[in-house]
Amino acid sequence: MKTLIIEDEKAALRNLKAAMKEVAVEFEIVGETDSVAGTLEWFAAHPMPELVFMDIHLADGSAFGIFDRVDITCPIIFTTAYDEYALQAFRVNSIAYLLKPISGVDLQKAVDKLKMLEGSESRQPMVDLQAVMRALKREESYKTHFLVPVKGDRFVPVSVEQICYFYIDGGAVKAVTQSAGSYDFQQTLDELAEQLNPRHFFRANRQYIVARKAVVGASLWFGGRMVLQLTPPTAEKVIISKARVPAFKEWF
Repeated sequence: MKTLIIEDEKAALRNLKAAMKEVAVEFEIVGETDSVAGTLEWFAAHPMPELVFMDIHLADGSAFGIFDRVDITCPIIFTTAYDEYALQAFRVNSIAYLLKPISGVDLQKAVDKLKMLEGSESRQPMVDLQAVMRALKREESYKTHFLVPVKGDRFVPVSVEQICYFYIDGGAVKAVTQSAGSYDFQQTLDELAEQLNPRHFFRANRQYIVARKAVVGASLWFGGRMVLQLTPPTAEKVIISKARVPAFKEWF
């Protein structure tokens, strides 16, 4: 199978090549590029390969810029460090993708999927590139730091990684950190829920948003509800409603 690899990380390239040797397919690497510009030059000088491995973020920009200049008609397997939550658009649009570091098992599954698609009426799965880019941009836009007001006219930066949970106390929103420090926030919990990465934070109820790292235990409660044990400990029980328990289990 004549294969083009588009990858700008040497370690990732070595890893992919190692995985390719484990798969029951004979890959013939006909080209290796590490940038958008280099890839455009390659396509201008070579016939269409049978398969493309494409990293999303390249040294000189997003690989999606390649599609503005080249009509790639062969199957594409995207390789990325983004997790599945960020790549829902890939799944919806039947795109094969691999999460780094790539294993031979995962690569075999992707190749098997492409073979199945080739046997269908539409040889190349439909790609909604705009939907994919929106998903990736949404992942990149989640807050990593907050600038929080303190006494007087001062502000302090607080890393999201430090925060264990947000809660409402007397109508005010507060955040508690791993060191048990507490900060007042001007945003509402609804606003914070939109700004935080849902892979790491869960809206437990109307009063609490909790980080996964803060959950040290959970127990069943009356009426099919669940009570969370958090660190640092909370002054009140953090209860998840019966309707939200399945979503919490899937998230965790």
